[in-house]
Amino acid sequence: MQLQKITPCLWFDTQAAEAAQFYCSIFSNARIVSVSHYGEAGREIHGKPAGSVLTVVFELAGQRFTALNGGPVFKFNEAISLQVNCDSQSELDYYWAKLSAGGAEAAQQCGWLSDKYGVSWQIVPSVLATMMADADPGKSERVMAALLQMKKLDIAALQQAYAG
Repeated sequence: MQLQKITPCLWFDTQAAEAAQFYCSIFSNARIVSVSHYGEAGREIHGKPAGSVLTVVFELAGQRFTALNGGPVFKFNEAISLQVNCDSQSELDYYWAKLSAGGAEAAQQCGWLSDKYGVSWQIVPSVLATMMADADPGKSERVMAALLQMKKLDIAALQQAYAG
C-alpha cells in the first residue's frame, strides 16, 4: 500500500494506544495498522521505558493517523479539529454521542466537541459545505444564523433555514 502524502500526528502523553483503540471502536471502517515501541536509544531525552508504546498508526474511514506517546509537554486545543461528515441525523447523533462521551466540554458551538483525550472534532452534515457556499447569500446567511445557535447540529433545522 502506498503511503499517503499527509498523515496527521496526534501527540498524547501516554494514551496513544488507548486512544487509537477508542477511535477504531467508533468508526466501522477502522483498524490499527502498526505499533512501534521505545527502545533504549534516546532514553535520556524522551525518558520513556524501553518497550513502552511510541507510536500507533491507525486508519479511520481510509484516513491514516499516527498517535504518538510524546509525554505531557503539549496539549490538544480547538485550533485544529477533525471533521466527520454525516449523511443523516442518525449518523450525526451516533458520532456525537460516541466521541463526546467523557469529554471535558462535550458540547461546543457549531457542532464542535472535545473527546475524553482533548481532541477536538466537528460533527457536521455532508450538505453543510454546499449550503454555506450557495450563490444566494440569503441562503448561506440563514444557515449561518441557525448554525450559530446550535451545539449538536440539527440537519432538518439547517435545511429549513436554507430553504427560507
